[in-house]
Amino acid sequence: MRIGALGAARITPPALLEAAATLPEVEVVAVAARDRGRAAELAAAHGIETVHGSYAELVADDGLDAVYIALPPSEHARWSIAALEAGRHVLVEKPFACNADEARAMVAAAGRARRVLVEAFHWRYHPLAARMLELVPELGTLRHGEAVFRTAIPEGDIRHARELGGGATMDLGCYPVHWLRTLVGAEPVVTGATATVGAPGIDVSCTADLRFPSGATGRVTSAMDGPAGPPEWWLRLEGDRGTLRAVNPCVSHLGNRLVVELDDGRRVDEEVTGRTTYSYQLEAFVAAVAGAPAPTGGADAVANMVVIDAIYEAAGLGRRGRPATA
Repeated sequence: MRIGALGAARITPPALLEAAATLPEVEVVAVAARDRGRAAELAAAHGIETVHGSYAELVADDGLDAVYIALPPSEHARWSIAALEAGRHVLVEKPFACNADEARAMVAAAGRARRVLVEAFHWRYHPLAARMLELVPELGTLRHGEAVFRTAIPEGDIRHARELGGGATMDLGCYPVHWLRTLVGAEPVVTGATATVGAPGIDVSCTADLRFPSGATGRVTSAMDGPAGPPEWWLRLEGDRGTLRAVNPCVSHLGNRLVVELDDGRRVDEEVTGRTTYSYQLEAFVAAVAGAPAPTGGADAVANMVVIDAIYEAAGLGRRGRPATA
């Protein structure tokens, strides 16, 4: 598979270039960025053969099978749809879009083009995710879930810009929402949300309460104003037969801990090891292009954006972006 990188963001080397180096069937052969000089630097550092002068040139490159998109969320729908219409498969960074309408338009474009569209929720492809899903049934009937992603993101970063699709819930909270949706295995409604506002329309922190169809409740917290140092990222599930807690379910290859305590006395306390989350993700993307199901494909991405939209509405901030045309 020949892939082009759309964007030279900090995430591009670990999520694509370093991951591709572990997979002989993948080759990153082109890059384009808003700053051509930055794209050229990335190409030189990683042996990428072609630097395109614009995003449009890259998506039109018939030498590419797929495009990886690492642009601000405000650009995800536009360039995903352009790449799909040009015949490329697309792996697009989280959050998938600015809102659920944009997400639906992207999925519709993938359907028309008969191309694969996957959201880059890399955590879902690490063995820790599979291990958690294996153990959740041991908890019995789920009663409550809580998930937190808190870190420090300085002012001036694009994630503090509403017009670019910024906000703590967008950039960080998309993970806790996805963790709980995935592990509970159902779609929640948002029953309330409270945000601390920084720049106009930007939630620097937000806590939202959820309710699942079974009656189980959830709470997700995201914050860009956390203390300096390692992120705080964890989740906890409570059932009528025990509890599960995971530390660092996000970038699990950097170290994680999974603890399950059951009422019958059984206990699990382990670290789940493996390759990088990004390597597993890229491997799964290649498999999806070959016809395998992708857990973070279009339907899942739309469902996650529905919850994010509802959190912003409940917090009084309004959903991100503008409606897109399918």
